[in-house]
Amino acid sequence: MNTQCEEDDDYLSVCDNLVIIDESYYNTFDSGNFTFIDAEVIDNCLSVTISASGCDGNSWAYNLVDSGSIAESLPEQRYLKLELLNEEACLAVFKRTVSFDLTPIKIEGSNEIILNIEGFESSINYKY
Repeated sequence: MNTQCEEDDDYLSVCDNLVIIDESYYNTFDSGNFTFIDAEVIDNCLSVTISASGCDGNSWAYNLVDSGSIAESLPEQRYLKLELLNEEACLAVFKRTVSFDLTPIKIEGSNEIILNIEGFESSINYKY
């Protein structure tokens, strides 16, 4: 039995979640049940702070979905949507911060991408 690890197996993300690249998923959900407060890139993580109604926000789940499309500009651009899965039926408003590993959306031969996140007022530069 060979238990040798591949070099890629050694990578451990410090982010909460990974970006999902899925055009059909990107096109099928609405990302409007929250308000963006802030978003910034820290190393290879996109840290997003949002507010939404709920009971305490502890059961919220998140997906950051990339459309799979790359705009051929300099630097290249990618299009993303944040999905909040919130089943809490309370009227209080809570703020939460979650991070996403941007490594899957890096473009070979490039060292910078402009991130266009639906609902966020400005684009974000991701330099790597």
